[in-house]
Amino acid sequence: MSQKTVRLTMAQAVARFLTMQKTEIDGEIVPIFGGVFAIFGHGNVAGIGEALHGVKDVLPTYRAQNEQGMANAAIAYAKASFRRRFMACTSSIGPGALNMVTAAALAHVNRLPVLLLPGDVFANRAPDPVLQQVEDWGDGSVTANDCFKPVSRYFDRITRPEQIMPALRRAMQVLTDPAECGPVTLSLCQDVQAEAFDYPESFFAERIWGVRRPMPDGDEFANAAAALIRAKKPVIIAGGGVLYSQATAALRTFAERYGVPVLETQAGKSSLPHDHDLNMGSVGVTGTSASNALAEEADVVLAIGTRLQDFTTGSWALFKNDGLKIIGLNVQPFDAQKHRALPLVADARAGLEALNAALTGWQADADWTDKAKAGKDDWLTAADNATATTNAELPSDAQVIGAVQRARENSVLVCAAGGLPGELHKLWKAKGPGSYHMEYGFSTMGYEIAGGLGVKLARPDADVVVMVGDGSYMMMNSEIASSIMLGAKLTIVLLDNAGYGCINRLQMATGGANFNNLLKDTHHVTLPGIDFAAHAASMGAVSRKVASISELETALQETETTDRTTVIVIDTDPLITTDEGGHWWDVAVPEVSVRTEVSAARDAYIAALKAQRAD
Repeated sequence: MSQKTVRLTMAQAVARFLTMQKTEIDGEIVPIFGGVFAIFGHGNVAGIGEALHGVKDVLPTYRAQNEQGMANAAIAYAKASFRRRFMACTSSIGPGALNMVTAAALAHVNRLPVLLLPGDVFANRAPDPVLQQVEDWGDGSVTANDCFKPVSRYFDRITRPEQIMPALRRAMQVLTDPAECGPVTLSLCQDVQAEAFDYPESFFAERIWGVRRPMPDGDEFANAAAALIRAKKPVIIAGGGVLYSQATAALRTFAERYGVPVLETQAGKSSLPHDHDLNMGSVGVTGTSASNALAEEADVVLAIGTRLQDFTTGSWALFKNDGLKIIGLNVQPFDAQKHRALPLVADARAGLEALNAALTGWQADADWTDKAKAGKDDWLTAADNATATTNAELPSDAQVIGAVQRARENSVLVCAAGGLPGELHKLWKAKGPGSYHMEYGFSTMGYEIAGGLGVKLARPDADVVVMVGDGSYMMMNSEIASSIMLGAKLTIVLLDNAGYGCINRLQMATGGANFNNLLKDTHHVTLPGIDFAAHAASMGAVSRKVASISELETALQETETTDRTTVIVIDTDPLITTDEGGHWWDVAVPEVSVRTEVSAARDAYIAALKAQRAD
């Protein structure tokens, strides 16, 4: 049977295919790809570059400044869209491609969709070695893009134009699958990008991708429900899967109906409004005193959409009840069964709705619920004290957070690595789903500004506030220029503590000497006098440096209506953190040292290890 075909280059086929992938959001059919970030080079400019030009009116192409930055922005776009929409990124071969590998790992760890389209070597090998080609004299098939394999959910190298058809279909399956979701890398040989093929027109038919919601298995559900019915001191740990499944309403119903306190991971924060009686706030290493006190006593933990990483579990030393049962409600079996959990493999919303219907008549002990609410009241008092305004010359991170909260309480807060995530996890008062945007799965320094750009592109009407330390800012700040170019206004609050303050505190806590983290403790001839406000202004931002918390609040209020990205700089104390809350974290201390401080820290470390659960 003959098929109608259309002759296109492989790159043109990629571009046309992407334009025809759709999804439905709030009753409206919209493109599932929000656009393509591109930095062109010899490995993609003639192929993908020309193809994207041909569809620029329906699939926008955005010019970035750094390949890692643009991939970070694309990943943030997907996170801010609750994985319902996502973006593609294309680069040349060599350093351009490898700059995206860190971002690929970020997406892999955080289970976030992004399509990466790096250029590659010539499939025909006629001009080898080409510019930027990595050669392996023991394996002629190796290219630099092999580095993407361990950090991609799906990887393919396209060496013939017709191979793109099964590859793109498989890519879309992975990008939209709630369990497999993560980065896809299609490595595009540069000569093949330009080769033509007679593609069947059916390949370019519009496809509307929905949200798959796997229902619980009957036996797994029965075991989970029975464990909950026996529970006297249950808690819920809400992970990012609650948000991605759009299960926040079901979570609220469950918590209220059965009196179960909710503890939030970094990815799950904003699953419930911060002022909900049963939202105990953050859990684990950066947890509130309210959450962690409950976690220590809990007999059943309903872990929803979380991968239970060490910051959530206090390196598996947080839970102290010998009879603890964990129920892993997760769409991914790998996560659902961690630490001998009772697996409940299902979509978070579907699983919660089924439990809501099945547990009628059961209730957590009233004393347990009352204890949770009292603990939250105590925590809120401590948090308010930590974030209160001050006249200190060098305010703490918490005091800066308080100023931002008071001035921009309805914003979407974006942050990533360093000390700020811990303080924000404890202290930021998230109002609605997605109002707290933290990349802490891979803890990627430099994500913040690019991530803010991605959030703004996904949610153009939102007031996006980025909080970033000077260390992260120095690693990646160039997407400020991209935000100016795109008219995507961000408010960036830059906390300057003159170095890597977070890791300096960890160094001190493990007995180490202050060494190579704060600028003053580095090997140097002279210290750089960095004018961050002037630097930001040079990229087109509105910028100023403030000298106090009150000036910061005023600046945040005055710049709320500016027409472009604003950067506000404030000096902060590198040593002060919020004492209340928190939990031990397993960071190995040297067994042998000539320094008495390290030996003392080792003794404390060995004692703390005794609280870890073996399985």
